[in-house]
Amino acid sequence: MKRDVATFVSRCLICQQVKIEHQRASGLLQQLDIPVWKWEEISMDFVTGLPPTQRRHDAIWVVVDRLTKSAHFLPIRKDYSVRRLAEIFQQEIVRLHGTPSAIVSDRDPRFASRFWKGLQKAWGTRLKFSIAFHPQTDGLSERTIQTLKDMLRSCASEWTGNWDDYICLVEFAYNNSWHASIKCAPFEMLY
Repeated sequence: MKRDVATFVSRCLICQQVKIEHQRASGLLQQLDIPVWKWEEISMDFVTGLPPTQRRHDAIWVVVDRLTKSAHFLPIRKDYSVRRLAEIFQQEIVRLHGTPSAIVSDRDPRFASRFWKGLQKAWGTRLKFSIAFHPQTDGLSERTIQTLKDMLRSCASEWTGNWDDYICLVEFAYNNSWHASIKCAPFEMLY
């Protein structure tokens, strides 16, 4: 079946038009340790620059489990306060997976804020920040974001309306797609 899917995708005009060639970054990378348990360590970042929806969402918060590669794509507004992001994190991530022991992210001011650091300290979560101007430190989030953008472009050419109406379907498709690094779909590894 995987071969059939690969053949279909290779012949799909829309897939070929929106697919971006991904090249490996040059230089030596220091791989992060592999987590021991599901949702123990996560990576997160934002996709910005999206067209505003009727609900005024204009960004996606991407949260990825480093072990299973399962992800949540949370529609947000880029002007949400750190407190609002903390509420969303608690409702959408902590509620389903518990508090992570570590979070890998870039140095976004929201993640480096006193409030966010205090909240993570209270939960017992270590914050690991990527090195400035080296986004490959958090390659998992960056790669997931590229895949998400490819999927959104594919959907936008087929579906009309607001992207936040179908982001849940994009998340479902992502989590049910085979990943070479884990040799299965994230949902298979998660459940």
